[in-house]
Amino acid sequence: MALEIIRIDYENPQHAADLVEMLDSYACDPMGGGKPLNDNTRDNLASGLAKQPNAFSLIAYVDGSAAGLANCFIGYSTFAAKPLINIHDIVVKAEYRGQGIAKTIFAEIEAIAKAQDACKVTLEVLSGNEPAKALYASLGYGDYALDPAKGHALFWQKELAA
Repeated sequence: MALEIIRIDYENPQHAADLVEMLDSYACDPMGGGKPLNDNTRDNLASGLAKQPNAFSLIAYVDGSAAGLANCFIGYSTFAAKPLINIHDIVVKAEYRGQGIAKTIFAEIEAIAKAQDACKVTLEVLSGNEPAKALYASLGYGDYALDPAKGHALFWQKELAA
């Protein structure tokens, strides 16, 4: 297996197509909602990310085929007064799981975070996604809590009308 992790060039048509393919495979997975991406997202994903100066994406190729993806954003920790990296999406296609691809993607994200002098890497995971939680825990990730007696952080959202 020849594994290559590259940083996506959102302007590169092949990279853009692979980005959409990989995110669509995630969207179709039960952990991604179980529905394919809509046409608007397909048509605007790469160009929209290209407009975000704090965005970067990594794609894993196995023997030349897109196998994994991470979409990340550079944020800022006010408590540490340093950058942070948030992994917004991470996916490995089902047929490539269990081969260490996600671990390799995480290692590249962490190398980028260190190069940015980031204080941490964050991510969100569904509480019922036991395989992902096991992977993340094995890599040193865990609940965020300032004071365990006050509980751990929750990820909330409010969708806005289009």
